[in-house]
Amino acid sequence: MSKILIAEDEVLMLKALEFKLKKDGYQIDVAADGRQAMEKVKSNTYDLILTDIMMPFVGGMEILSYIKNDPVKKITPVILLSAVGLENIVLEGFALGAEDFVYKPFNLNELSVRIKRYIKQNVF
Repeated sequence: MSKILIAEDEVLMLKALEFKLKKDGYQIDVAADGRQAMEKVKSNTYDLILTDIMMPFVGGMEILSYIKNDPVKKITPVILLSAVGLENIVLEGFALGAEDFVYKPFNLNELSVRIKRYIKQNVF
């Protein structure tokens, strides 16, 4: 069973993502802010990470940067979530190594297909 971390500070969004992805058969770990997410990333291994860009304490870009600069964790696919779609933010995310960028609000079924694709690509 693939393990996914969801880092999202909006409670309703976090619950919706958790419900959908558990229903899809994934093992889910959640973080309600960036500090929790960073602690979980440092002490666990995930098959994919979904992270909001703007969260309290530590932002999604900082989490992404940490993951992609770690020699072991850098293979973990990261999908950035954001209500802000400014070109410079999107480009920064891709430059740091994000696999995808999804704008809020989004379709949960579409996100589920993207997740499945990235996890499938990452299986060796």
